[in-house]
Amino acid sequence: MIRCLLVWSVLVVASMPAAESAPYASRSLDEVLHELGSHGLPIVFSSLLVRSDMTIMREPAPGAPARVLEQLLADQGLQASPGPGGILRVVAAPSGGPVSHISVVSDRVEDVSSLAAWAHACLKPEMTDEQKGLKIWETVVKFSHQASPPHESGPIGADVHDAIKEFNVYGYGQCCCASAAIEQLARYVGLDARGRAIRGHSVPEVYWSGHWHLLDASLINYFPMPDGTIASVDDIISAIASWRSEHPDIDAKDRPWREVLGADGWKRGPPLLAACPFYDAKGWLPARTHDWGATMSEYNGGGEFVFEYGYLEGYEVNIQLRPGERLVRNWSERGLHVDLHDHGAHELAGAKVGDGDLCYSPRYGDLAPGRLGNGTLSYAVPLASGAYRGGALLVDNVASTAQDHRLPAVHVVDPSRPASIVLRMPCSYIYLGGTLACDAVIGAGGAIVISLSDNHGADWQQVARIASTGSERIDLSPLVLRRYDYRLRCEFIGAGTGLDRMDITHDIQHSQRALPALGIGINTISFSAGAQQGTIAIEGSGGTKEGGDVRWLSDAHATMTGFRTGPPYRDALWIEGRQAQLTIPVETPGDITRLRMGCHYRARGQGDGWDYQVSFDHGATFTSIGSAHGQVAGNCAYSESTAIPPGARSALVRFSGTQNNTCGIFDLRIDADYREPRGGFRPVAITYRWTEDGAAKEDVHIARSPSESYTITCAARPIMSSITLEPAH
Repeated sequence: MIRCLLVWSVLVVASMPAAESAPYASRSLDEVLHELGSHGLPIVFSSLLVRSDMTIMREPAPGAPARVLEQLLADQGLQASPGPGGILRVVAAPSGGPVSHISVVSDRVEDVSSLAAWAHACLKPEMTDEQKGLKIWETVVKFSHQASPPHESGPIGADVHDAIKEFNVYGYGQCCCASAAIEQLARYVGLDARGRAIRGHSVPEVYWSGHWHLLDASLINYFPMPDGTIASVDDIISAIASWRSEHPDIDAKDRPWREVLGADGWKRGPPLLAACPFYDAKGWLPARTHDWGATMSEYNGGGEFVFEYGYLEGYEVNIQLRPGERLVRNWSERGLHVDLHDHGAHELAGAKVGDGDLCYSPRYGDLAPGRLGNGTLSYAVPLASGAYRGGALLVDNVASTAQDHRLPAVHVVDPSRPASIVLRMPCSYIYLGGTLACDAVIGAGGAIVISLSDNHGADWQQVARIASTGSERIDLSPLVLRRYDYRLRCEFIGAGTGLDRMDITHDIQHSQRALPALGIGINTISFSAGAQQGTIAIEGSGGTKEGGDVRWLSDAHATMTGFRTGPPYRDALWIEGRQAQLTIPVETPGDITRLRMGCHYRARGQGDGWDYQVSFDHGATFTSIGSAHGQVAGNCAYSESTAIPPGARSALVRFSGTQNNTCGIFDLRIDADYREPRGGFRPVAITYRWTEDGAAKEDVHIARSPSESYTITCAARPIMSSITLEPAH
């Protein structure tokens, strides 16, 4: 039997007073739904879902009828879903598993969320190697601005060297970061690349047509030769040296070149510089931080050498949202950044695109107001309905109100046994801080113990012990700063102990540049939710500034044999004798679908190198999935494998090294992609906010399929404000 209550219009609901005329506790849900319907709420429900024995356990907070309805249904594992004509349909609450790989792309901004996405968006099959090289350079110019670099870990990997992470999380870095990004992107598409250290500057070269070519994305330049090809570092050094030998009377030893030859002196200097299209009339490069005189000094010759700047590879943007989660990314910042506590305010705080050293950025399609971005990831955990279970790693001996009609919203079932909930909190953007707010109910002699793990559940640190009923606010910031993933565990002790509310909120950092901005006219927005997969990532540096043990190795529960330890071998994991092995255990919440691994390494001698191995039988046998060969002072190599035994949720990943000369690991990363056990698609709400000529604008779209597109039209130049993603009812 279907019961349909359609009383008054939706318009009336908007003007109704709060539904607080009669108490709801202890009444049947069926009766109360009829009452709310008589107050103007157009409700449709089935007696199969709203059973006659469903009793309201507690009084909802006062509010509008729709808000009261939401609270009443949540306790029963139900929710209201909008239907045609404003009807509210009572449906079962979703399982709570995450929707994964949520992507919103504007046709005004290239998708750089992964290496594969970047290649698809920016490269074409018919491109020549030179065209690919220039597109790589252009990408780094667009998405990584020259500024003080972000820091995450270790001395070699302290500056973030990962092109996709740099583009999406930060949007800025130093010359070494830009060089590493070009090396990474070039090698990804099959081009050889290397770094060059010159006077006070780091630059990359890419190889095509039998020649090396300088592509400097940090200072935004390259130098066309008379024949139209792009010069190498050696070509530039030679051109400057030749010109100086022809003009021995002109010397800038004691004065800047700008003073010696004047602002436009570059036109009378080396012909290679005079033909460079990137100097303005006064000899400044596009960001106006370096001029032609800086080029003369940097390429003066003497002391330059080939250097591998190194990078980690594996980071991808994988936005995952469960019911109750909301991701807000802003085209603005509040001065927060990953190095705030160590270095104070960042020079990009308050910086505006088109002004200062971001003056060049609009020419490269930048529609953002600034570069540094601050957003939030929040999770109002749906406890009472039990919908959180689908997104939890563990729910043991804990029931929700919707299950047994008892309070609080989640509570201990059997007080004689341990009771706990474990939640994973992954984010594609780096955490800058976090808080946990909750309403605790503590039974006689009971408590709630809250712990946090930042190494995938291998070790736990207690952050709070709640021994009395009431509201609590717990600062997680010291433990989640510079993290992309952590786990929370709530242990419930004693009969009647539980939680009525749990809200987790984080400040995050993201780049404004990579967000899907709007432009004047018709904008096409493409939504997709890809493979319902998560990733467990492990990364670390081979050394510490102080030497000695490397913390991440112990956090990863790695085992090492054959490596040197302690100073002066603090900058890498160096092999002691002929052989060494580094083995790292990996465990995932779901079946592994792909393993990715690699490192920034040295293998100087013939026969030096690393074999990448994996075992799915607890170390009884290992299979090679890739390698990193010598003879190189530095290089990066990454491999992946999809040859995973069915049902595998754990693996041992091994870096097995052989040394004849010098062999070591500077940085490494492991990514284990897995199938989310309860993941699946559900509608996602996308909310854009911006202004046009000072007027606030908003567009809300509900994506009801895993792949769809829609349009947003802007009559005037939009000033972007925010984009919010959250599961839709």
